[in-house]
Amino acid sequence: MSKSKSMSSTAAARIQSASAKSSNSGNVSKGSFAARAQSSASKNSNK
Repeated sequence: MSKSKSMSSTAAARIQSASAKSSNSGNVSKGSFAARAQSSASKNSNK
């Protein structure tokens, strides 16, 4: 089993940026991996 690491806000920002650049509209859709990563990073920063 691999160790689980917390999502950082920097990593989430990179994922969201790459996702937005790859889509035609430049938007990140609700429920996408990038959106879930951002949500996870936000929750982790409050701990």
